[in-house]
Amino acid sequence: MRTQSDLLLRYLRPRWAALLLLLGALAGSTVLQLLTPRVLGRFIDNALGGAGAAFLITLALTYIGMATGLQLLSLASTYLGQNLAWQATNDLRGDLFDHVLRLGLPVHHRRTPGELIQRIDGDVGALAGFLSQFSVQILGNALLLAGVLAVLFGTDWRIGLVFFLFTLVTLWVFRSSRTMAVPAQKQNAEAKAQLMGFIEERLGGLEEVRSNGAGEHVMQGLFRLSRVRLRTIVKSYLMYAVRWSVTHTTFTVGNLLALGLGTLLFFQGRVSLGTVYLIYSYTDLLLTPLQEISNQMQDLQKATAGTERVLELFALMPEQGAETRPGGGAAWRPGGGLPARPSAGPAPLPPGPLGLELANLTFRYDQSTPALDGISLRLAPGRILGVIGRTGSGKSTLARLLLRFYDPSGGEIRLGGQEIRAISPHDLRTRVALVTQEVQLFQGTVRENVTIFDSAVPDEAITHALNEVGLGEWLGAQPAGLETRLGSGGAGLSAGQAQLLAFARVLLRDPGLIILDEASSRLDPATERLLDQAMARLLQGRTAILIAHRLATLERVDEILVLEGGTVAEHGAQRLLADDPDSHYARLRRVGLGEVLA
Repeated sequence: MRTQSDLLLRYLRPRWAALLLLLGALAGSTVLQLLTPRVLGRFIDNALGGAGAAFLITLALTYIGMATGLQLLSLASTYLGQNLAWQATNDLRGDLFDHVLRLGLPVHHRRTPGELIQRIDGDVGALAGFLSQFSVQILGNALLLAGVLAVLFGTDWRIGLVFFLFTLVTLWVFRSSRTMAVPAQKQNAEAKAQLMGFIEERLGGLEEVRSNGAGEHVMQGLFRLSRVRLRTIVKSYLMYAVRWSVTHTTFTVGNLLALGLGTLLFFQGRVSLGTVYLIYSYTDLLLTPLQEISNQMQDLQKATAGTERVLELFALMPEQGAETRPGGGAAWRPGGGLPARPSAGPAPLPPGPLGLELANLTFRYDQSTPALDGISLRLAPGRILGVIGRTGSGKSTLARLLLRFYDPSGGEIRLGGQEIRAISPHDLRTRVALVTQEVQLFQGTVRENVTIFDSAVPDEAITHALNEVGLGEWLGAQPAGLETRLGSGGAGLSAGQAQLLAFARVLLRDPGLIILDEASSRLDPATERLLDQAMARLLQGRTAILIAHRLATLERVDEILVLEGGTVAEHGAQRLLADDPDSHYARLRRVGLGEVLA
């Protein structure tokens, strides 16, 4: 497992030039902070010694100029630190989101979208906030701390030694308490993720909650998770309060040491009044970086807990063969860094319709009864297979396996002559298309919904696809054309129009295998007839699998597959099965699909 420092270095290393510029600004700021007390101490000694007004004015103007320069360098350091931190963590956020998109469906079933959002945005945001402050506060103050100690040693070795030991003790206290609140912060972040996931899921099912009178139950769940969150917040802040008390006690001791040693040396005649001011001023400068470092410890603990959660999410491995994404770099794996690019990637799927072969295919969602058990069949390129079966017979599971949302528990799937696990996921999901009855439409324009936000697709291709599926007249009636905005979930579109838009998506991709998973099961007969015309265009010259609940849909298929309890009850040519009075399919035609599947 890679460490947190490996994670940070991966995203900071490409920005070494900006990092060097930031270090230069911090070094200049540190030098000015060390010089300004000397100028003021010299002013005090010369004023008491009766120096001329012109010399004192020169010292005063020098002090003002240095103070102004210090403010400008502080401003530059803050800007550079914020810019560097957010650029790096935005890249991290993008890689983490890409990683989550490639994770298998079992991971998404175990974790709510709200929880994943909290990890991608909340935990990475905490890291960004810490990094932006770390570069300016902790790194800059560490340079200042070293400079102050050097100056104190130069002023009087005894004072330098005392405060060197004081600094060591203080840093030891900080180091001992650094991880004190990390477990509490991690629990707090986890509790927040659970709360956000609960809220997101309940808001997504608002209609069901209201229509079934479950509002009281939902509120009780919200109160329960909120109480857990409150306990974790209180615990994390109590741990921080203990460290805060220890820190301020240490600072009080430091101020007493500065005043006591300065007063003693002054009355012994060893130092001037200006030097006494210098000792106190430098001691204050010494305490300032320690104070700032102490203040950053809580953010450090939040960032540490967040980074641990980010590493945990990175440690969840995507499905096999998903290490790279077209147009992007290789995915970073916390356990092994950047994987080496293969010298020769998987062979691409052949153009045109794809043949399909299932050999003793078995799949289990867990250790229970197999969802599919020993399925074997061959589907020649260009053929259409109709799949029927009762609920739970394995129809949708088969569709998910063909897209590698899951990997088989046993047996194999061959597509276009290649074992499916040897095909790159991008090539597989470009050449295999799935349309379900639940069409996912996004808040965006018609163009964005048809192309799934691919701006490289020309308008002519999009318009042609919409015309092909029968949405040309609808598009022409929209004042903004392809720029017409659709609401979240396809608000403003009928179920039939949403299905036709999904067909247009498929036409743009020109896949070799199409899977229609009960795509028309919830449509009225009139809308289904319109959909049938688009489906005929869609299936022309392509291999297809139709999971259907209507007889009219099965009339267009070449072969029939009947599944029962995850096994093949019947498979054969549609016409042959229709002519066999003892076949499942013949019975289906006699009594109707609904009774057979009931």
